[in-house]
Amino acid sequence: GVTDLAKPFVVCNESHRFIVDEQLELVQQKPSAIILEPAGRNTAPAVAVAALQAMAKGQDPLILILPADHVIQQPKTLCKAIEFAKPLAMNGKLITFGIVPAEPETGYGYIKRGVLEENSEGGGEAFKVFRFEEKPDRQTAESYLESGDYYWNSGMFMFRASIYLSELEKFEPEMLACCKEAFAKSQHDNGFTFLEKDSFTRCPSNSIDYAVMENTENAVVVPLDAGWNDVGSWSALWDIGKKDSAGNCLKGDVFCNDTTNTFVQAETRMVATIGVKDLVVIETADAVLVCDRNKSQDVKDIPSNLKKRGRSEAKLHRKVSRPWGNYESIDQGDRFQVKRITVKPGASLSAQMHHHRAEHWVVVKGTAKITKNDEVIVLSENQSTYIPLGVTHRLENPGKIPLELIEVQSGSYLGEDDIVRFDDVYGRR
Repeated sequence: GVTDLAKPFVVCNESHRFIVDEQLELVQQKPSAIILEPAGRNTAPAVAVAALQAMAKGQDPLILILPADHVIQQPKTLCKAIEFAKPLAMNGKLITFGIVPAEPETGYGYIKRGVLEENSEGGGEAFKVFRFEEKPDRQTAESYLESGDYYWNSGMFMFRASIYLSELEKFEPEMLACCKEAFAKSQHDNGFTFLEKDSFTRCPSNSIDYAVMENTENAVVVPLDAGWNDVGSWSALWDIGKKDSAGNCLKGDVFCNDTTNTFVQAETRMVATIGVKDLVVIETADAVLVCDRNKSQDVKDIPSNLKKRGRSEAKLHRKVSRPWGNYESIDQGDRFQVKRITVKPGASLSAQMHHHRAEHWVVVKGTAKITKNDEVIVLSENQSTYIPLGVTHRLENPGKIPLELIEVQSGSYLGEDDIVRFDDVYGRR
């Protein structure tokens, strides 16, 4: 591992806060902070608020920036590269970790190395950054690979917090000013730091690469060959996954016949493939995707097209995480909706009331403590209750195992905004 590593902090969008909290719990990591952005503004502002957080107690530590979706198959090699780069970063260098390219990949940006860094000694090499290059075409990528002077741009960085902020002030003063204001006016609720909306939304959007690394005189690239993959597409999961003798990587209830070099992930149903090759097939409760494995980078075009058509799928998942657990939409019609609700042990929903819908609850697992106006009842498996329209109600799980119940809503309007909350324990706005 890396010595002197403090508890991590996470910068993410407000809408992802409960998923992040749950995943940190699963890997038994207690974060020092979870900082929430009201809107996405790319990586440079996100790292600025991370640097401000790191310096909040009067310290000036090194910060290591690691995107959340990367896979490192040889973590010890990464740790060695970090330890090697530490003295350089302590001396004011801004380190980027450049991946030694395995193939002429056209889906990544590249870093061209310059001269060997004078202070790089013992345990590795470091080079001045000569130039950042955009994603190349195939022929250019092949020439990069052949020259040996180019690395994939991993998006992983390390530098002293104050050095990053001073460089940002030099090249993007307006961005830093917005980040400082949003951080200074942030609110703290239940372990989350909510950046102030108005000032952060005014912030210019830019990446670390464009805002700082391409402009600074102190950018240094440390080569890294650690089995890195940014898992930026579905085909990347095929790349890193365990494959059968026909080159298929299969997850879930999958039946394949005469199928080769294909990635299939089935989450809710059986998926069968016959006589196909080089496909990505993803089945979820929300949607089904079928695409050529070499075109899986183009999936990002689908959400923008859905938004243009006003489709709700661009905004909502069928399964929604909440601080107390989650709910999943199972079926719906004009005047009804069916949901599966899971409540964590010891957790409680806010006391609430609906103007337009009534609810039936059927417990299928665990124990439910239910308050209806002034009446309190406890239900176990196969028991049910009815919540009439306009009645204030609360659902709690007093047990030691997750509570699962089926909720049948009926009424003239079933939108999620038909909730009047009272004494919400999670401080939601």
